Amino acid sequence: MVGAVRQEDVWDVEAAQRYDTPGTGMFAPEVLGPTVDRLAELAGGGRALEFAIGTGRVAVPLAERGVPVTGIELSRSMVDRLRTKVDEAAIPVVVGDMATAVAPGSYTLVYLVFNTISNLLTQAEQVACFRNAARHLTPGGRFVIELWVPELRALPPGRQATVWHSEPGYVGLDTYDVLTQQLVSHHFWFSDGRQAELFRSPHRYIWPAELDLMAQLAGFELQSRHADWVGSDFTAESRSHVSVYRLPPQGSRRT
Repeated sequence: MVGAVRQEDVWDVEAAQRYDTPGTGMFAPEVLGPTVDRLAELAGGGRALEFAIGTGRVAVPLAERGVPVTGIELSRSMVDRLRTKVDEAAIPVVVGDMATAVAPGSYTLVYLVFNTISNLLTQAEQVACFRNAARHLTPGGRFVIELWVPELRALPPGRQATVWHSEPGYVGLDTYDVLTQQLVSHHFWFSDGRQAELFRSPHRYIWPAELDLMAQLAGFELQSRHADWVGSDFTAESRSHVSVYRLPPQGSRRT
């Protein structure tokens, strides 16, 4: 069952250690470089706030580019890992839920990368996350979300799982509950023997149109949507998107 995996049990010390893969995977220059370039541009010379800052995969190189970065992070294990790279003075972090926790000051950019908004497991929490982003932003500020597109077209009637990645020594698959928009991502690592290692994480998947409505409820408008950080066109075949939402430059905001 999807609900069998509890979010608070997922991001422990072991998960924080596994998350860091310097130079490869999510940390590969061709992945991380365009992400940091685009976020630095969107910050516009102001301060940035990262929801679910994790171990600092994006925040550390963004700060090295001269963008002041603050983080919000639920997992103390992830923050401990971040602290092996930079101290509190370099990148302050508030420990708490990104849907409700408040960081000091105001920002021109709030960002949430690598599907992490889906870690909030109810629609209400996801809407609250948008409102929390709006609460932290200056007028005209931007909220950026990187998120995958649910692969329900690959899920024929009666089947509950899709394999979204397969390579020697690794298989990634998702199990879906389409009634509640819940899924669990399963990551299997194995060698030539009989043993395999499993990591699971629960999510609530969101369609782009639903995400846009959440943004409207928080007072945002969609500024742009691309298939990746380098600005490729978003199409019906895109597997993910980078969506940039903006608050009105002037006037009141709905929070």
